[in-house]
Formats: sequence, C-alpha cells, structure tokens
Amino acid sequence: MTVHTPPPGDGDRILDEPLTEALSRRYLAYALSTITGRALPDVRDGLKPVHRRILYALHEMRLNPGAAARKCAKVVGEVMGNFHPHGDQAIYDALVRLAQDFSQRYPLVDGQGNFGNIDGDNAAAMRYTECRMTQAASVLLDGLDENAVDFKPTYDGQDEEPVVLPAGFPNLLANGSSGIAVGMATSIPPHNAGELIDACLLLLQRPEATTADLMERVKGPDFPTGGIIVEPQHSLLETFETGRGGVRLRARWHKEETGRGTYLIVVTEVPYQVKKAELVEGLAELIENKKAPLLGDVRDESAEDVRLVLEPKTRNVEPEVLMESLFKLSDLEVRFPVNMNVLDRGTPKVMGLKAILKAFLDHRREVLIRRARFRLEKIEARLHVLDGLLIAYLNLDEVIRIVRYEDEPKQKLIAAFDLSEIQADAILNTRLRQLARLEEMEIRREHAELAEERDGIVSMLASDAQQWKLVGAGLAAMRDVVGVGTEVGRRRSDFAEAPTIDIEAASEAFIPREPITVILSDKGWIRAAKGRVEDPSELKFKEGDKLGFLVPAETTDKLLIFASDGRFFTLDCSKLPSARGHGEPLRLMVDLDDKVKIIDVFPHKAGRKRILASKEGYGFVMPEDEALAFRRAGKQVLNGTAVVSLEVTGDQMAVVGDNGKILIYPLEELPEMPRGKGVKLQSYREGGLRDAMVFNAETGAAWIDAGGRNRDWPDWKDWVGRRAGAGKLAPKGFPTSKKFRPR
Repeated sequence: MTVHTPPPGDGDRILDEPLTEALSRRYLAYALSTITGRALPDVRDGLKPVHRRILYALHEMRLNPGAAARKCAKVVGEVMGNFHPHGDQAIYDALVRLAQDFSQRYPLVDGQGNFGNIDGDNAAAMRYTECRMTQAASVLLDGLDENAVDFKPTYDGQDEEPVVLPAGFPNLLANGSSGIAVGMATSIPPHNAGELIDACLLLLQRPEATTADLMERVKGPDFPTGGIIVEPQHSLLETFETGRGGVRLRARWHKEETGRGTYLIVVTEVPYQVKKAELVEGLAELIENKKAPLLGDVRDESAEDVRLVLEPKTRNVEPEVLMESLFKLSDLEVRFPVNMNVLDRGTPKVMGLKAILKAFLDHRREVLIRRARFRLEKIEARLHVLDGLLIAYLNLDEVIRIVRYEDEPKQKLIAAFDLSEIQADAILNTRLRQLARLEEMEIRREHAELAEERDGIVSMLASDAQQWKLVGAGLAAMRDVVGVGTEVGRRRSDFAEAPTIDIEAASEAFIPREPITVILSDKGWIRAAKGRVEDPSELKFKEGDKLGFLVPAETTDKLLIFASDGRFFTLDCSKLPSARGHGEPLRLMVDLDDKVKIIDVFPHKAGRKRILASKEGYGFVMPEDEALAFRRAGKQVLNGTAVVSLEVTGDQMAVVGDNGKILIYPLEELPEMPRGKGVKLQSYREGGLRDAMVFNAETGAAWIDAGGRNRDWPDWKDWVGRRAGAGKLAPKGFPTSKKFRPR
C-alpha cells in the first residue's frame, strides 16, 4: 500500500487545476498589465506610466525650467527606486525620447548633452547627460500640489504617485504616442497644440460641432521634423472620424540651379521617424542596384540643419519626375499609420478626434473643480483664523491679560471668546508688534478679499456654464504661449497634393533600348545576356542544371512569368542580373514556392491576347495587359493548375488530352476574361489537358515532330467538334509526347 504524505512547509499553496486554465488566467493578467501599465497612453494627459513617472520625479526633485539641471542618472535612479520597478535603460530611453526635438513636437524634458540625433545615433550614457523640465512639462504638472488629480500607492506602498497629470494642454494629440501591447497597438501622430486648443474652444462654443467642423481648426498632423503631408482631405477626415487610417508624409525639397542647364535637388526635411543616415544608405543602394535609373548620386551635406543633395542622372531629367520616382522607391515618402487606441478611464478604446478632445475637456473641468475645492478649503481655513484674530483685536486688553497672567492661556481664550483650538493657536502665535491698529485693518481687508473669492468659487462650483468658461479661459491663455503665431507653435508640416506623373514611362524614357536575351534555367536561375544568343549550347549552368527558357527581349521590356499555380509575375528587364555569372535565383525576386513550375516566359506586348488553360481542361482568353503586376506575390489570373499559355495568333483552337484525343473548334467559343476558371475545353474520363495550339483555318494546321520537323495536317477538319467534347484519337505520326510542339 502506497502512503501519500503531504509536502512539507508551504505545500498547502499547491493548486490542482487544469494547465490551460492556469496559463490563460496568468496570461490574461499579464496582457492587461501590459495594456494598462505600459503600452497605451491615457486619453487625459497623453502619457504612459513611465513618462508620467519621469515627469513626477522631476517635479519632486524641483527640477523646474528655471532650476539647474541634474544628472540623468540621478533622475533615472529616483524613478526606478520610487515609482517604476523596471530596468534603468528602459527608463533612460523613455527620458531621452522626451527630450528629442525631432521625436517630440513639444519636448517635455530639457536635455543637456548628447541626446542622440536624427541620423539615428544613440544618446550618451546617463552619467554624462543632464536634464530638467521644459515649460510644456510644467504646464502638464500645474495644479498637481492642489489635489487636482487622484494619487495611488507606488509599487512598494512606500509612497504615492499621480494616476494622471492635470495636463494644461491636449498632450495626447500634441505629442502623439506609439506602442505595442498584447493583441492591440497604438499609433498617434503629433499635432499642432495651437490648432488643438482652437478646436477645443470651438467645442466649448458649439458642443454639436462635427469632425469636419473641427478640421477647419485642426488641418491634420504636425510632425516635429516637418515635411509635406500629401494625404487627401477626405482620407484625413475619415481617419479623424474613426481613429484609424494613415497619413502619407513626404520630404521637403527644392531645386538648386548649378549653371549650364544642370541642377541639384536639396532635401531639407525628412519624414518623421526616418533615420537620415539609413535614408542616405538606402538611396545609395538604389543607385548601386540600378533600381533608381534617374538618380545619379546622393550625398549628405548636413550640419545643424538637414541638407541631402541628390544629383540627377542627366540634366534632361525633370526634378518632379525624379522626386516622384524616389518617393515611390525610398523612405523619402512614408505612410504613418494612425490607430488612436488609448485608455479612457482604464479601458482601451479607439477614439476619434472629437471624442479625444471631449475627454480632455472633461478632464480639465474635473481638474478645475478639484483645484477650486482645494482653494475653497484653504480660504475657509484662513477665514476661520482671521475671524479669531478679529475677536482678539476687538478684545485686545483682555487677550493680553489672559496671555500674561493665566497658567493655561489657550484654554482660557477658548472659553472666554468661544474660539476653536486653531483660532487660539493663531492668537498665541501672533507677535506682539503685530498687535496694532494698522494690522487690524489689514486683517479686515484680507478677510473681505477672501470672502469675496470664496463667494466666487462657490458660485462657480454651482454653475456648469462658469466652469466651462474658466476651462476655455485657461486654454485661451495657453494658446498665447503655443499658438500658431508663436515660434514654438508655428506649423512645421505643410499640405500639398501629390502630382500625377507616370513614373514608369518617365523612367523607361531614360533606359537605353538594347536587345537582350533572358536566360532562365531549369532550376530557376535567371540572367540577361546582351544581344541575341545564337547558340544556346554555349551557355553554362550550375552543375545539375540546364536551360529552361531562352527569351529574346529588350531592356525596356517587362518580362512576364507564368507559373503553374496560375499566377503571373512581372520583372523589369533592365533590372535583371547580368549574364556574366549564373544569375540569381528567381525565387529571391518573387514569392514563388519550390513546388511551383514555370509554364511560360515572354516579354509583355501591350494589346496582345493570350489563351490560358488548366490541367483540369478549363481555359479562357485574357488580355495580356491584365497580367502586369509588380508585386512580389504576383497576380492570380487562372484558377487551377496551369499547363497552357498561348499567344492568340489564329481563329482555331486545338486541344489534346493525356488520353491522346484531339478536339478542334473555333477560338471565338472561348470567353475573354481578366481572370477566373474559364470554360470547359475538352472532356476526359481520365487524365487532363496535355497541350493546346492556335492556328488559322486559311493557312491550315501543323505540328512539330520529335525531330523538330514541321508536319502539315491537311485533314485537321476531321477533328472539328463542339467545345467541351471528347474529341478523337490523334492522327498517325502524331508525337508520342502528345504535344503539338515539344518543349
């Protein structure tokens, strides 16, 4: 008999539960903590916990805008030890970002030392840099010591930290935010604070204002690095309505004449969050890989300001065409994703522009009310003391007698004049020299002023209209500091419409038109040889490989590759690898599975038509222009396993199946379609379609035998039937491969 003894010590903490439930419950707790405690900003102050804790630590250390800066290591230590139990490097990275004027539209930390640059270089170690708050940060913290917001215990229960900051301006949209949580993310672009305040004032005047009305004040994002926004207004409106979308942002550039008809392009502003050094490296790679045929050279002449110099390939290149091609190929244009996912009272929510501004205004009203109540308590306490002092002055001789001759003057004062302990303490703490007639007058004046202020606060707390009026007055005062008319509030990102330029046609105009031969090996290695290859036997391949396709073309052609999965892939012939070596694997250029075979390779010709057919015996006629698609994934055209790709060069269609039966019918019985399955070409009991051929009825049909000889087929009409029929066995002498032309 086996005896089960209980585990010693803390064995009672062992739980018997399914592993899936235990994991799911713990992972859910982790996910919620990540969402609410790390990744998503609060809609009220626009800050994540780490940023809020950094600013609060600066406030506690009295590192105000006018104070002397302290070492960042000291600040990071305070944050980590008191509020944020995470790694010091993570805290320092967050602090550095708050100080970078190319990351924050309104920096919240005033950094001294090396805090990184737009090239992507890292900041110096925290022991070398110093910091303090900026004026914008002090505005976010204004009222923190006046019970404006709730506090909560820190992670160790030793202290308290604010749940949210008072936030004197809409920081969430002003500085933006980004983060990845568990199952959700946020991406909010920065905006102009002056425009946001104007929109808030409009909402206060007209609560029914629509997002379109607000966009008369908030034109769109305003990125700290400037640039040109080319997103259409209707798209921005939808983004602001739904909280989801994107913003296309381009670099700012101008043309500099260099004499004799030559010029340079100078880029002075790069898109937001694009590292300038990586951008230059990317442009250089485009030149090296011959993917930017209009660009001749690029160099970085930046000092304090951004200055990227782009040199065109020839003086005949139009600057607009050059830049449009580079916008398409490089990070000179980016699409900033917008996903305004924020925490609203602790709940993740995607909010639009109006909802975010309304939540901010509600927060400002709550801050106003709490500060007013805090001030009211102070006033009531002071008036209570002043009432006691006035009683003392009216009975000055008796007060002096009690203080001089009584053993317990405090209790005697309380009993004699019906005072509170606070009033009695105030009288006893009053200096003798202050007991003058002039001081009595000063007390009465202060009492009157405080009583008037108290009545005003009480009146305001009882009136919603007065509260909103004061919220608006505070925002209007802030507008004088960060409005678009000020230096810090000046809009940096402008708006423009992207010109419609045929980049492909313009680029092709500068590609020399030369004959080439495209060589695709059996194992999928592709290259382009100059001129025409007269003798394919002279071509060399890797061991175990051989010739698959030999296609005459020109450098200006677009090469179409048809795969057995029914997809077309498009390659630019001018960008194919040289034939000096074995070329490059085709599968590095397009997303092609190893099991997929190449059915056909040919240069595209505008207006031409092709017949596509599947192994299952279905097919249709497709305009060749429909096959073009410069995506790596290609373009799905035929449903089924492709086996036939033919140029339409006749009016009769001949098909042969695996069973050796041939059927001929007019080509007009096939529908013309851009993509799909098609119609049934031939019926089979077993097997499927083997091959197909197109010919003219007037000139007659022929096939090519195994020896490569052309064999006429004078009695081809005997095989004419209805489309989708079974056909009849091939004529005597037909190739055993059961194909009209061996491949």
